[in-house]
Amino acid sequence: MKPLYLKLTDDQIIYSNNVNTLGKAFYELNPKLNFQENLQTFKNQLDASCDVIIITNPNKYILKKNIFLFNKVIIDFGTELENIFHIPVINFDDIMSSGLKAAFKKELNYTTWHLDYYGLDHSKRQYGQESMQTVGNGFLGLRGSYFESKANDDNYPATYAAGVFNQLSTPINGQNVINEDLVNLPNAQYLTFSIDDGPKFKINDKDIQESLRSLNMKDGCLTITLLIKLADGKELKIVEKRIVDLNNYHDYYLQYSIKPLNFSAKMTFYTEIDGSVVNSNVERYRNLANKHLEIDKIQNNTDDAILLAHTNQSKINIAVKSHLNYPDSGIYSTDNTSEIANQKVEFNASEGTTYTFEKNVAIFTSLETKNDLELTINDHTFLANFQEAFAFNSQAWKKVWQQEDVVVAGDVTAQKLLRLNSYSMTTAAQINANKDLDISVGSRGLTGEGYRGHIFWDELFDMNFYVLHDPELVKSLLMYRYNRLRAAMDYAADDDYQGAMYPWQSGLYGDEQSQELHLNPITNKWDPDNSRKQRHVSLAVAYNVWNYYNSSQDEKFMAKYGLEMLLEIAKFWIDKSQYDETSGKYTIADVMGPDEFHEGYPGKDDDGLKNNAYTNIMVSWLFKELHQLLENELSDTVSENLHPTNFTNEDIKKLNEIRQSLKLDFKADILGQFEGYFDLKEIDLEKYRQQYGNISRMDRILKAHNDTPDNYQVAKQADTLMALFNLRETDFLQIMNDLNYPIGNPNKFITDNIKYYLARTSHGSTLSRIVYSMLLLKIHDNSAAWKLFYEALTSDYYDIQGGTTAEGIHLGVMGATLNVVTSYFGGVDYRGDMLEISPQLLKQWNEIDFKMIFKKINFAFQITHETIMINADQDTEIMFLGKKLPLTANQTIELTF
Repeated sequence: MKPLYLKLTDDQIIYSNNVNTLGKAFYELNPKLNFQENLQTFKNQLDASCDVIIITNPNKYILKKNIFLFNKVIIDFGTELENIFHIPVINFDDIMSSGLKAAFKKELNYTTWHLDYYGLDHSKRQYGQESMQTVGNGFLGLRGSYFESKANDDNYPATYAAGVFNQLSTPINGQNVINEDLVNLPNAQYLTFSIDDGPKFKINDKDIQESLRSLNMKDGCLTITLLIKLADGKELKIVEKRIVDLNNYHDYYLQYSIKPLNFSAKMTFYTEIDGSVVNSNVERYRNLANKHLEIDKIQNNTDDAILLAHTNQSKINIAVKSHLNYPDSGIYSTDNTSEIANQKVEFNASEGTTYTFEKNVAIFTSLETKNDLELTINDHTFLANFQEAFAFNSQAWKKVWQQEDVVVAGDVTAQKLLRLNSYSMTTAAQINANKDLDISVGSRGLTGEGYRGHIFWDELFDMNFYVLHDPELVKSLLMYRYNRLRAAMDYAADDDYQGAMYPWQSGLYGDEQSQELHLNPITNKWDPDNSRKQRHVSLAVAYNVWNYYNSSQDEKFMAKYGLEMLLEIAKFWIDKSQYDETSGKYTIADVMGPDEFHEGYPGKDDDGLKNNAYTNIMVSWLFKELHQLLENELSDTVSENLHPTNFTNEDIKKLNEIRQSLKLDFKADILGQFEGYFDLKEIDLEKYRQQYGNISRMDRILKAHNDTPDNYQVAKQADTLMALFNLRETDFLQIMNDLNYPIGNPNKFITDNIKYYLARTSHGSTLSRIVYSMLLLKIHDNSAAWKLFYEALTSDYYDIQGGTTAEGIHLGVMGATLNVVTSYFGGVDYRGDMLEISPQLLKQWNEIDFKMIFKKINFAFQITHETIMINADQDTEIMFLGKKLPLTANQTIELTF
């Protein structure tokens, strides 16, 4: 083990690889750089590598080691070092007490399973941390706020239940604009205290000496510890914990411990179920109508409180019940208002004694509960206490991690964040809850109100993760789309099309919920929003149906639901494809691609684009796969679906005709993003980068200059080459050949196109970097691929998009990073009839271990730079480096490459 010893001073980092020579080498901290930039510069100047960093400064803080002041700002020096060096960081005191190896192992285990935030933060930074530390179970999501906080500019305690949407109307620019929101539910998390009938304690800088918020992803428990010193000198220690039950998904459990450190006094414990809450998480939405709840009834019965409410438009009934456990000496009382169930407990507190209060909470809605809601909530019982709930929940999370954990060796930050991504995917959806729910995953999960909680094409990136770990969950999520197939058909009919046209943004009903107006925060003006023209969302739905079927071989699902969806989606695209006599090709017009910046052509309003490459390629793919399904499925299954969908022999003929004749544009070997793309002006992104720094949202920047991205070759995210993310390269090239655009030199084509579009992309979506990372791996530009992968992996952790994590995590990029690790770094491609394996582990990691389910077979993989170990629980075959190999059930084989 190669250690690096450090000592931090006000203006230097003193270092050595031997503690006895510490002081001979140093790095001068640059006051013009932030702390992360200083650490990166320091790392770059080191001559040798190390396995562990040992900080020799004595610890000055109680709640966490290796905390220091830099430019009068508290810095978590240990975590910052780990994020830059990607290795464990320990303190010299740890070595003295337990030895280097034991201290190293302890820190490695802790840091890769915990997401910690030390100290108080403010505004969007604090909001973002609350999003990241959300606890949930697929039905409920509780943002990681302080129990003592109420909604303000620094804190946003919120509770969300999957599928609970409500629509409100707001007059804007002379018209009523209707927005549908994932509703912020009554807040039952509020817990605080007072001393000697004084004011209720509130979260503030002056009273809180130390704060540590720690999410343990292994067991799903969020623990917040506060050291408080009040103005009168009284000191307290507060420990607050919360878990959301993975099994009994209606329930969550809170524990609140108070310890007076230097006084004895009368204390009062306060808690609420607050039904007066509104939706105010997203700053730019705050001037819009936001009060979604009407309170129907409040009752307090001894230690229980119940609040009944309903959403004022969608008429979803909501029932919240809480039960308090508190010290026997406490005196309980209530003080309700018209919208808040108030409870308090008075007790006499003695110095040095810890007093623990527990609050159990259940939330039911009329969406998943068909029985009388008031009777259901009154009859509901909880587990005995927090300890019992924690024990059961820990076991449930253990089962999750046995299947989902992606283990990497050689990078503690990547390991932590990959686990955070898996954790977030599970809190957004998991089978215990979703088997009873009629909902899919929103782009922000259940962590915030960005995009109003709607369901987008981000599902495509999420399903790639879910399908390999819990196919039954994918089936439940796809049923959300099937149950809204009629709404998609109505939407198509409203636009004079046959078949099913799924909306770009979907909520409760499956109708179009995309904004018609968009607030540009640079100009503070409302601009028209044509994002609903992204008809490729229907292709994402089709892709998810096919991907599930290919991976699971669920014939019953395909016969009863999947094939019907595919046929109706195909009918829409058949109708939308128009034959052009001049070119002899089919054209698809009035669409937007994944790029999102381009809504139409320069000087034209509301016309959309023609022949978007991604859309046309994926339509060709869909028609080919559907034609093969119709040929290969049992005749009864096909006839049972063709008749009710009115899918005729002429439609079947059209599938083959159109899929081989859709129009694409080329300039030399560069595939045009859409027809007319090469007529647009080039843009100098560097000029805007110098002026604005962050140019990710070039659309807003250009509109602030009375310009529009419609005039330029500029993209928000991967578009033209996005099909190569969805499809195997051989399938992509075959489609190009089928369309009569054969690619003579695939390597040159892919390389040239990646470089061309990467230079024109501003990465305004978190999904952009991860798609381009995968593409760069194809051309073996591993350095650039790694850079973009790591930016994608850390995008919410560092909130690189200027505060958007405050509105909820970006679930799509979390699913996509996990997919890139297993499918591209690990090289396990599951999109064919059998697994095709071709590892390309990058030098930054030493090993990847993971599991997956494919065609009802459980696989386990252990991959290094030279070897791969594979185990399957059934006899099967795989394709390894182009050669077919048999696997014997439960026998691990080791292969070299």
